[in-house]
Amino acid sequence: MPERKLVQGTLELLILRTLLFGPLHGHGIAKHIQRTSEDVLQVEHGSLYPALYRLEKGGCITSKWEQTERGREMRMYRLTPKGRKQLSVEQSKWDELVRAMARVLKPV
Repeated sequence: MPERKLVQGTLELLILRTLLFGPLHGHGIAKHIQRTSEDVLQVEHGSLYPALYRLEKGGCITSKWEQTERGREMRMYRLTPKGRKQLSVEQSKWDELVRAMARVLKPV
């Protein structure tokens, strides 16, 4: 399948949406996005971790090292209340963009 590039700003939206379901580590976030997009979207770690850093710096997510059931230390990311609000704003913008694109691509 050809590699698809994400539209600027969509990775942050996808991360926030993924974390809405609960805390995850970075690889888990990437896998969730890939799995739920039916392998259309594949997030490279070189893009994922800078986006996680930006979201954490902006107060939309928090992270801390936690021990998994298997005894391994992993950095877990969680959505903050500010992140929930930002998700709502970004999802509204995305929905508006999708409607506008549909009107242009499939005029009545």
